[in-house]
Amino acid sequence: MPPRQIVAELDRYIVGQEAAKRAIAIAVRNRWRRAQAPEPMRDEITPSNIILIGPTGVGKTEIARRLARLAGAPFVKVEASKFTEVGYVGRDVEGMVRDLVDAAVNLVRTEREDEIYPQAEAAADEKLLDLLLPPRPPTDRRTDGQTDDTEAGQEESRKRSREKLRAMLLEGKLDEREVEIEVTPQGYPPVDMMQPPQGMEGTDFNITEWLQNMLPKGKKRRTVRVQEARRLLVDEELKRMVDMDDTVNEALDRTENHGIIFVDEIDKIAGERATGGPDVSREGVQRDLLPIVEGSTVQTRYGYVRTDHILFIAAGAFHVSKPSDLIPELQGRFPIRVELTPLTEHDFVRIMTEPENALTKQYAALVGAEGCTLEFAPDAVREIARVASVANDRMENIGARRLQTVMATLMDEVLFELPGWPEKQILFTAERVRERLAKVIGDDDLRRYIL
Repeated sequence: MPPRQIVAELDRYIVGQEAAKRAIAIAVRNRWRRAQAPEPMRDEITPSNIILIGPTGVGKTEIARRLARLAGAPFVKVEASKFTEVGYVGRDVEGMVRDLVDAAVNLVRTEREDEIYPQAEAAADEKLLDLLLPPRPPTDRRTDGQTDDTEAGQEESRKRSREKLRAMLLEGKLDEREVEIEVTPQGYPPVDMMQPPQGMEGTDFNITEWLQNMLPKGKKRRTVRVQEARRLLVDEELKRMVDMDDTVNEALDRTENHGIIFVDEIDKIAGERATGGPDVSREGVQRDLLPIVEGSTVQTRYGYVRTDHILFIAAGAFHVSKPSDLIPELQGRFPIRVELTPLTEHDFVRIMTEPENALTKQYAALVGAEGCTLEFAPDAVREIARVASVANDRMENIGARRLQTVMATLMDEVLFELPGWPEKQILFTAERVRERLAKVIGDDDLRRYIL
């Protein structure tokens, strides 16, 4: 998408923060521009990594979530605080690249499956029809190669019966009928039991694939309903029709040239230089992260991946630390810094009314499931915004997340009593909002209810 269109899409869900949206839009569009550059220059164009700086709840993570859907490229979001220096218990930083490759393989495989889904569905339907109307056993042919009228009539009758079954299958009239099918057994050990030890997540130590290769590949017969049988058969056809070698090759190419890694909570690994204690590995994590961001080769179970052209977007509140507390080498690898502004009471009003996923619209959908309608008068929305702003001032400022806690408190009684609620058209006014929230906001001892 052009940068202006990317910003317009982000505007549908995120209020304000224009500078951050522009920086993100330019960075994403530059991935496409690099791909159009002449071959000798293409390798020289490196991504301009970004640091988003701002307090919690102003939209940093939401921008990442929406970007993942817009980019159409391999994307993964990780928390910097989950990683530790090599030698400590925890994940090493190369794990984020492996996660990105996994995301790329899933993305490409899903695209391939979407393309061939009609063919897989048709093949599955043919197998189902064979189960519902088993083929006739081979009959003795006449020695002169001719067939009599009786055999031809039976074949024609069978074709008509098959077409009738096909129509009933497509209309869902056979969903409750049971059939016996052969499926590949799925009784593998749980994923958590098959994870390799920390630091041994690459190609040479993949317990999951090793165990799956050791387990028998025989088919298992199951009796299931037609609806479930159709789903299982479609899945098997998709696995058979998708060329995984080609899928992996394209996924590795997309990872290297279009991959995006969003590193959240990067401020948690920044701070004053420590000489011992629990914070000793913070600087070590930064030093481990540095070659990944600069460009290195990481071993994954699908092959080696170069990180030279992966785009890194970091984000942090930097309440305690500041970006300059990062090691200088790492600071230099994030040349673009964007500060997100704290949200005001006016921003809260916009957040509750403008985005397509606004909280007021979400609660209206929940109430609508019970056959009622829910509306918020403009003065009610302003009052909710004021209460959220007051709560942020009195307690820790958690930004737009405060709106969710305020709305949960406001809607608690309605949602609990909704099946028998006397009103079918529920309207919240400013007075009604104050009545329900005054006690919580007014009494400091009850503030815990709105955290």
